[in-house]
Amino acid sequence: MTFVLNTRSGNFNFCAQSNSRFGQGKYESCKEKCERSKLRKMVGCQKRRTEEETQDTYASKFQRKTLIAPAPFADEISCQCQAPHEKLTITQARLGTPVDRPVRVYADGIFDLFHSGHARALMQAKTLFPNSYLLVGVCSDDLTHKFKGFTVMNETERYEALRHCRYVDEVIRDAPWTLTPEFLEKHKIDFVAHDDIPYSSAGSDDVYKHIKEAGMFVPTQRTEGISTSDIITRIVRDYDVYARRNLQRGYTAKELNVSFINEKKYRFQNQVDKMKEKVKNVEEKSKEFVNKVEEKSHDLIQKWEEKSREFIGNFLELFGPDGAWLYTLICSSTRDFSGVTPVKQQNLNSSRNHCFNEQTAWELIFDT
Repeated sequence: MTFVLNTRSGNFNFCAQSNSRFGQGKYESCKEKCERSKLRKMVGCQKRRTEEETQDTYASKFQRKTLIAPAPFADEISCQCQAPHEKLTITQARLGTPVDRPVRVYADGIFDLFHSGHARALMQAKTLFPNSYLLVGVCSDDLTHKFKGFTVMNETERYEALRHCRYVDEVIRDAPWTLTPEFLEKHKIDFVAHDDIPYSSAGSDDVYKHIKEAGMFVPTQRTEGISTSDIITRIVRDYDVYARRNLQRGYTAKELNVSFINEKKYRFQNQVDKMKEKVKNVEEKSKEFVNKVEEKSHDLIQKWEEKSREFIGNFLELFGPDGAWLYTLICSSTRDFSGVTPVKQQNLNSSRNHCFNEQTAWELIFDT
């Protein structure tokens, strides 16, 4: 008979001799489980440390400080993705995998007269996945003029405009009009971002059709109310205004491709506008002057009214019915004239007591 330690309960269990081998085996299996559990914990910790180190390596290697330096050109650098480039699904990419490299997203276009609609589309492409690297392809002048039409900016200006967009990590010059498997493999592209509207060109109903079928297409949203065509339409609609403005700023008629007659017309219109502006300024200054005069005249009238009230009040205090001047005159008359009748003497005595009226006072004065 043998006693076998039960690792779960901590008690010794009794086993018959015939079953001693079984009990020993059970004891050893429990011990192995503990060792395997410890080993798994150690492996998990090591794996987490490895992932953190990988992420730190990615952060220092792949993340570009977009606010300090412009994005590099693809033909000046090599692909920095050293990890095995396995095909990803959109679900995997949105979960942040793989951890050892960024998800390489590609967006292409003409980007003529680069505006906020372009920037918003690139922002959406950059933020599709938590860990992404945005490559932007810009078509050349020859390719654009062939399939789409004339551009305002040349290819060099369009390349530079993209390089200085904060969302762009890399610019591919002379990008193809239709994406080929060789191009996708060369630049290790995982997904292509563009608006979902079918883009018919170069004899195809949708140049992104094969990308969509391969599960590599990720749609973005267009910005309504702004586009290169809209900007050009505004300029064409207000052509005379912009031509006159540039003539004022020193551009020649030849540079603006303006005829002799139109040049004279625009310059005459500019002179007329200047005269209108001068008249308008004179009118505004005249209105300001009139307003100031009105304010000052109002103040003068108000002050004159106040002074008039004060003068009238002082006059009434001196020469009114109860005025000081009348009382002084009466008192002086009583001192200067002594030969008066008894009645007049009585009136004078009453005046000394200040008991007289206006009529009596004037009688006293004129009788004396």
